[in-house]
Amino acid sequence: METTSTTIRWGMLLMMKYPEIQRKVHEEIISVVGSERSPRAEDRKNLAYTDAVIHEIQRFGDILPLNVTHETTVDLNFKGFFIPKGTHVIPLLSSVLYDKTQWEKPNEFNPSHFLDAEGKFVKRDAFMPFSAGRRACVGETLAKMELFLFFTALIQKFKFQVPPNVIELGLESGVGLTSSPKYPYVCAVRR
Repeated sequence: METTSTTIRWGMLLMMKYPEIQRKVHEEIISVVGSERSPRAEDRKNLAYTDAVIHEIQRFGDILPLNVTHETTVDLNFKGFFIPKGTHVIPLLSSVLYDKTQWEKPNEFNPSHFLDAEGKFVKRDAFMPFSAGRRACVGETLAKMELFLFFTALIQKFKFQVPPNVIELGLESGVGLTSSPKYPYVCAVRR
């Protein structure tokens, strides 16, 4: 739950920081879901821009930059390096989520990273917020669905805006097990 709630916190902050993106997400949700009923899992396939924004929140927020420690079970050679059996390996997911060879604008919040020229959602191999391979997060499917349902319901019902008297909205992250936004305030106005 910590990673899901942290991702939602990043989402609210980024929607406050980029109101034009929030407006487009809201318009898409209203056009597909409406304002009366709650979003459903099956709506996801018709909300390409919203799905792209959620993926970009996960990529940009880099919630779990250092994944859990793994241990090699056999001696192996990897890209010219010998790694003996029993070596502890810590995957650095940030290296992929911010890789300049994989993302057009890795240091910017840019939902078009996950959209093609026609505005359809595109999966990206370098998108690994849950890690990869056999040791990826076992809760990935649940987390993706929770993020989609929570985020769309929040944007459907609330407008997130910069609190009064705030001049600059920072995107710095705090230090801890997860990378959470340092900015502590959210201003949510019922739609």
